Amino acid sequence: MSVLTDSRTSEKFSDPDRTADGSMRARVALRALHTLWINTGSLCNIECRNCYIESSPKNDRLVYMTAAEVAAYLDEIAMLSFPTAEIGFTGGEPFMNPDILPMLEDALSRGFSVLVLTNAMQPMMRPQIREGLVRLHKRYGAALTLRVSLDHFTDGLHDLERGPGSFDKALEGMDWLASEGFTLTIAARSCWDETEDQARAGFAELIASRGWPVDAEDPAQLVIFPEMDETAEVPEITTACWSILGKDPGEVMCASSRMVVKRKGADRPTVLPCTLLPYDRAFEMGATLSEAAAADSGMFDDGAVKLCHPHCSKFCVLGGASCS
Repeated sequence: MSVLTDSRTSEKFSDPDRTADGSMRARVALRALHTLWINTGSLCNIECRNCYIESSPKNDRLVYMTAAEVAAYLDEIAMLSFPTAEIGFTGGEPFMNPDILPMLEDALSRGFSVLVLTNAMQPMMRPQIREGLVRLHKRYGAALTLRVSLDHFTDGLHDLERGPGSFDKALEGMDWLASEGFTLTIAARSCWDETEDQARAGFAELIASRGWPVDAEDPAQLVIFPEMDETAEVPEITTACWSILGKDPGEVMCASSRMVVKRKGADRPTVLPCTLLPYDRAFEMGATLSEAAAADSGMFDDGAVKLCHPHCSKFCVLGGASCS
């Protein structure tokens, strides 16, 4: 069976079961659903130069999720007794979604840890959002974490990606979060001509100068993501690669997470293997978590994900990255 999309050529990543040289394609089974990601919508207050999800003030291909829709998935987690510990909220910019505070409170009140990915700019800094976040922090404390996107520790390179003045606005948001005692982490990028040690050293200086409660040497507190370029030449992952690379399939993000999105014009949300494939319909697993667990066609084998996308190779397997 051949499933072609814009990100898959006629040779590589075209056959769900075989790589271009005829080898058996690697696949990853869901070992346990530890993290459920909610894409709150693809709208964002800014338009970054290399945003993998193409978020912008105009991109509404993924519409706003509602609190009721999110609640249905949280109910399903309880009904199916999944060992889910974390609910992640991503976008777009999550704080543009009008239901973001009720969604966060619902997840927190059920005992989940909650991670929100944000640019910490104007949408988060609106008075009603700040007041709501403070209330949630007072009630749930460290169960709520905000991961702020700072592409680089200098304004010039950060603003090159996100637009003039965005660095200063992000710092203002981070300063406010730190002053209120929120649990914070930072998401940076590795596209600059510098080593990881240099990047962490640069961020350490910035963090110290602002007094933020973030350890730049901790990979969980300062996450430096590999770049995602669907046009880049990357190798396909075969079943033999696990032993060659010394990796366990359980280390890959789709072994422990799923993401829910709602497409514009759709009646219901849909479940995807991970956060990296928001628009590729070939990776839709069904409308519910139970349907996703049994998906068995095209890109899936009884719920196992066939690694048939460049991001599977570069970001997850070779890059060793995870959004959780």
